[in-house]
Amino acid sequence: NSFVTRTNTCGELRSAHVGQKVTLYGWIQYQRQGLFLVLRDFQGLTQVIIPQDEAHSHVKELLSKAPPESVVRVTGTVSPRPLGQENPKMPTGDIEVKAETAEILNSCKKLPFEIKDFIKHSKSEALRMQYRYLDLRSPWLQSNLRLRSRLVMRMRHYLCNLHGFVDVETPTLFKRTPGGAKEFLVPSREAGKFYSLPQSPQQFKQLLMVGGLDRYFQVARCYRDEGSRPDRQPEFTQIDIEMSFVDQAGIQRLIEGLLQHSWPEERGSIVTPFPSMTYEEALAEYGTDKPDTRFGMKIVDISDVLRGSNIHFVQTALSYPRGSIRAICIPQGVRYLTNKDLESLKESAKSQFNQEIMEIIRRPDGSLKSLLTKFLGEKEKSELIQALNMQEDDVVLLAAGEHKQVCSALGALRLLSANLLEAAGLALRDPTAFHFLWVVDFPLFLPKAENPTELESAHHPFTAPHPSDASLLYSDPTKVRSQHYDLVLNGNEVGGGSIRIHSAEQQRFVLEKVLKEDSEVLSHLIEALELGAPPHGGIALGLDRLISLIVDAPSIRDVIAFPKSFKGRDLMGNAPDYVTPEELEPYHIQVSWPLEEKEAKKN
Repeated sequence: NSFVTRTNTCGELRSAHVGQKVTLYGWIQYQRQGLFLVLRDFQGLTQVIIPQDEAHSHVKELLSKAPPESVVRVTGTVSPRPLGQENPKMPTGDIEVKAETAEILNSCKKLPFEIKDFIKHSKSEALRMQYRYLDLRSPWLQSNLRLRSRLVMRMRHYLCNLHGFVDVETPTLFKRTPGGAKEFLVPSREAGKFYSLPQSPQQFKQLLMVGGLDRYFQVARCYRDEGSRPDRQPEFTQIDIEMSFVDQAGIQRLIEGLLQHSWPEERGSIVTPFPSMTYEEALAEYGTDKPDTRFGMKIVDISDVLRGSNIHFVQTALSYPRGSIRAICIPQGVRYLTNKDLESLKESAKSQFNQEIMEIIRRPDGSLKSLLTKFLGEKEKSELIQALNMQEDDVVLLAAGEHKQVCSALGALRLLSANLLEAAGLALRDPTAFHFLWVVDFPLFLPKAENPTELESAHHPFTAPHPSDASLLYSDPTKVRSQHYDLVLNGNEVGGGSIRIHSAEQQRFVLEKVLKEDSEVLSHLIEALELGAPPHGGIALGLDRLISLIVDAPSIRDVIAFPKSFKGRDLMGNAPDYVTPEELEPYHIQVSWPLEEKEAKKN
């Protein structure tokens, strides 16, 4: 209550305050028949008794007629609630304030939606985002933003006060970076020249290491023009970190300590060190590079079990260079999944991955039901049951084909199956559990989707090759592993980083020879690497995603004060918006309107 004219907040009064005269400020949550109202502020609720005597008739009239969500000042005396009228659900439920004077500081007109917490999710999100300042009054969003603030402050303390990091702000106006996500362009007054909003401070943090700062940290605003993508934001925040003279293990230890130090007490404790697995292990066992390790249902390689069979599609798959037969076992699938569910799973694999799926069911008598069983001998059936640890009423989904495609399809089906099982009532994933995982040894390069004969960086062009694979960079770059590492939490990527290339010669080779990029765009960085660049590495944690997982929010929009819609629009301020030709003139830009928009603007 320092610096303000209230004596107390609406969430702090207790029996110990009885008899004290207090001044409260807040919003009227609701009012009942001119007898009492509940006053709300950022910290909680207090019940205010409206006086009924003639001497305070003006106070009664004022408070009785004030609409909900009006802002008021109330001065009165703290009293114990009458016996039997205490409210154990309210921290202030043992007391009430008997109003003596009151002032309406701002009357509220009819609201577009109620702000009560229990109906928050029933309103359309578009309406909530249009009136975001009202939505922010809800206890849910207030709690999320305050937790976010506390977590960031603890991170600052850990990095800057305990481990000597320097908090540095890097520019928002920069130039285009080759590779990676699309960047927003900002026109300049020089004809034909544009700034780019950086998708991360990647180059600046490396240059800070060249500048000898040793340890850099920033709560960084980042920008990506990725169009309409659900649960992505065009502007987002990351905890950005870079260190000199560090290896992969050092970065991992730092982040584990950082998260342990800043973790909210109410979410339990987290155990370090976090487990680690390679990219190849993650793909083979979970079908993804961000495995949700809260539940089993791992992908099992059953190629050897079926290798001796004369099933045509099995033999065809095994003839591929990286062909394999793999399966997942859905526990109690017969009991919890309908035929329609199983068909939807197969259809999903077909439409998303062009992968056919075969199902096998273990009946209560122990026998197997499948189109495959007539091709299998008793020994193969027994080995199949053992390999997949099949119990009665389990359902197995089997896929055959090229290794990565098979694993990716089964990985997606594993997650879809888990959702179906939980929707049907089987507890599979503990909603209070936090399973962190490091994924390491990613490929350094991947074939371009539009032209598989060309390569692109799996992450970004500044990632150093794995020391064991450094020579392959010049002979067979497709086989090079990187010194990149991802941090995964409950199946979501919450951080990623790498040890960087600190040799100008190697950086130029990667850009020009492997990626076929114009290195001139990065001439400033390459020159810096020639002028005494230390070995360095770093990481960035996605703050929005991390907080949303901690508070179990359905969307990252629920942990951002003023988010954009999934189409990248600000529905409250109606941005982006049109500007006049006169405003564009200094930037040497003319807008070429599509015909239908020209007509719309005329009308």
